[in-house]
Amino acid sequence: MAVTVAGTPIGLPTRSADGATAGRRAAPPPARRAGTSRGVVAGADLILAAVAVVLATRGVAPAVEAALAAAAGGALVALVAAHHGYARRAAGHGAGDYRAVVRGGTAWAAAVLALVVATGAGTPGPTLPAALAATVGGLLAVRVVDRAVLRRRRRQGRLTRPALVVGPPEHLPDLLAALGSAEDGLDAIGACTTAGPGAAGGLPVLGPPDAAAAVAGAVGAEAVVASAALGADQLRRLSWALAGRGVELLVAPHLLEVGAARVEVRPVGATALLAVRVDVPRAHHLVKAAADRVVGALLLAASAVVLVPAALAVRLTSPGPVFYRQTRIGLGGRPFTMYKLRSMTTDADRRRAELAERSDGNGTLFKMRQDPRVTPVGRVLRRYSIDELPQLLNVVRGEMSLVGPRPPLPAETATYDDVVRRRLLVKPGLTGLWQVSGRSDLDWEQSVRLDLRYVDNWSVPMDLAILGRTAGAVLGARGAY
Repeated sequence: MAVTVAGTPIGLPTRSADGATAGRRAAPPPARRAGTSRGVVAGADLILAAVAVVLATRGVAPAVEAALAAAAGGALVALVAAHHGYARRAAGHGAGDYRAVVRGGTAWAAAVLALVVATGAGTPGPTLPAALAATVGGLLAVRVVDRAVLRRRRRQGRLTRPALVVGPPEHLPDLLAALGSAEDGLDAIGACTTAGPGAAGGLPVLGPPDAAAAVAGAVGAEAVVASAALGADQLRRLSWALAGRGVELLVAPHLLEVGAARVEVRPVGATALLAVRVDVPRAHHLVKAAADRVVGALLLAASAVVLVPAALAVRLTSPGPVFYRQTRIGLGGRPFTMYKLRSMTTDADRRRAELAERSDGNGTLFKMRQDPRVTPVGRVLRRYSIDELPQLLNVVRGEMSLVGPRPPLPAETATYDDVVRRRLLVKPGLTGLWQVSGRSDLDWEQSVRLDLRYVDNWSVPMDLAILGRTAGAVLGARGAY
């Protein structure tokens, strides 16, 4: 297919009957499907609010109770919507939907509590506040589930938004890398640049940057991702050209691996500047340390249900100790002893040298998909990360965190340069971005990039998001061997 933009014919990617771009993965029409997802979330919110009001009221006629429940559900949806909690563009990433639930849900709970108590229709005692708090917790749980579903479907090429990348050829790799994760919902379908075909990482070059608005309309792009290298005047003209087209303009600044939580738009005169946080507040460190020890202790106690049978299985099926101790490097380069359930034969360390050439790892880390040193029981323990549970003791002792970079071996840290050594600025974690992004399937550069992204951008909400994704990574056994 070809159209003429500013007098120049350009080739456009063709679309099949189901709306998928030819040569790319098939996908249903993204707008309709993503909108349906937002509707399901809003419906779940309404039901949770209505149920909470029904459980927390007493002594009213059924018709009145039904009216109160419907009004409460509608009010909650309206308050969350007022905080952009159902925005399709932000679905599945960032903390915006969680903030909307906390802010809108808190206002709703306070209003319902005041109204029910004032009218005398509330259940006495702590039942009403508990029901309202549980509702807000349920709303957050709905977001966690919805996000997991969205991420899985986006990895399959569904529920994505077609995007056009615009910028000089030397900046296209950075733009495409930023859009490389389909989990964020943007799917690059073409580029507008000054170079010819081949400069856009396999994407079709659909025209020059000046034609980006017309091209976006022709290919049905829902977003234009432009490099700040285009210049202020060109970006301004692009925003004018996109006005009224229903296309979102996203500008990629020259910042590497900087999370949105670290960036604040600050007006200075007539210009908006980006303020980038370079230090994590001390209070955040204290919260993380306290949460690690408390939650770690609770998880360690709860894991006994699995740990005890697993330890017995290790003891009964292979000679040697139940637990494996290994020196790892922690915060600030300090060594500590890390604990695991033994999943290998007792001569595993001695045999590593003879197996080095058969490594399936990433060049720095030694890994084998079919490691002959792993015992039959050990394969099961490794598949579901049960062998890692004793590291909760390291978390309780303050040597590790629940979330952080992978704990490295001393031999690994000896090869670190100044950039990679930044991994040691935070405690190593029981889980982290490396685990929820593929674990042993990652190459060394990907592992380092993920660890540095975490070190530079970590926050309490980020830790909670990683912990939520860990369950899916463990159950799916992705990259576990």
